[in-house]
Amino acid sequence: MDTSKPTLVLGIETTCDETAAAVVERQADGSGKILSNIVRSQTEEHARFGGVVPEIAARAHVDVLDRLIDSAMKEAGIGFAQLSAVAAAAGPGLIGGVIVGLTTAKAIAMVHNTPLIAVNHLEAHALTPRLTCALAFPYCLFLASGGHTQIVAVAGVGNYVRLGTTVDDAMGEAFDKVAKMLGLPYPGGPEVERVARGGDSARFAFPRPMLGRADANFSLSGLKTAVRNELSRLTPLEAIDVADLCASFQAAVLESTADRLTVGLKLFEDKFGSPRALVAAGGVAANQAIRTALQDVAAKAQITLIIPPPALCTDNGAMIAWAGAERLALGMLDTMDAAPRARWLLDANAVVPAGFANTRAGF
Repeated sequence: MDTSKPTLVLGIETTCDETAAAVVERQADGSGKILSNIVRSQTEEHARFGGVVPEIAARAHVDVLDRLIDSAMKEAGIGFAQLSAVAAAAGPGLIGGVIVGLTTAKAIAMVHNTPLIAVNHLEAHALTPRLTCALAFPYCLFLASGGHTQIVAVAGVGNYVRLGTTVDDAMGEAFDKVAKMLGLPYPGGPEVERVARGGDSARFAFPRPMLGRADANFSLSGLKTAVRNELSRLTPLEAIDVADLCASFQAAVLESTADRLTVGLKLFEDKFGSPRALVAAGGVAANQAIRTALQDVAAKAQITLIIPPPALCTDNGAMIAWAGAERLALGMLDTMDAAPRARWLLDANAVVPAGFANTRAGF
């Protein structure tokens, strides 16, 4: 691949309940520029079910993806002949949606004789800070969303070491389930954060899962159960009970996260030396209380905290396009045989923790 001139990459994201397309330009010096980034959320389609329904998500991707790609290309002001590559999230995720995005990317690549790049959705999150601030390797990633909770050493493009993961629920999933228990609207994570602001975080002594352990793994199932037990004891709930439950739950998550990240950073330093930065990505990174906790962890470790803009923390096409551009620059292309994957570990050598029970994709 000739890296002496800018490259243009179309990125397609359909792994869960956002349909997204974007065009990103990578300059010869390695810097990036977002030319378009269009995301269509499916929140309304799934709200009445209290969570994402895979079949509905896949059909919604089929209905809108072509139009989103057309809009992204027009906003970028380019034609398909000008693309250097087309990249699609090939997993991990809900398999129906992944198939829609990857198949569309293959069709574009075949028709326009354009290189194809099958991107790991987790790698796209991991590389996003290099799009926003040209961060050098290695750095430590905290990825927390509805489907993922991981601490990852990002040593280079395609070179990742998982330092910690959840052994049960993902963090965003736990927030959503607690919200559903308490009768809060979907999506639940932002609602728990909002209601928690008016609550007493010391009222309920919820457990701090995995606190003090030598590994950097997370566990949230027991904390979720503790909330359910208090909920049963208090029923019928008053508004103040809901606020206090949210605040106490969130406080437990914050303390556990700080502890797990402190251990993760120590494991990172043992393997790679001091990280260039602590990076946070995923929808949970939009939670202001968690951002504050991450700032405290980074300050104590005397490293920089980098959190991309909220629109680039949640699922989007620009992160897929950028991961494609990074791989394109290194000649890391894929063939039409690239398969959609419901599960796809970022660290090929990672061992699933004992007792792992999460059924969500991608761990």
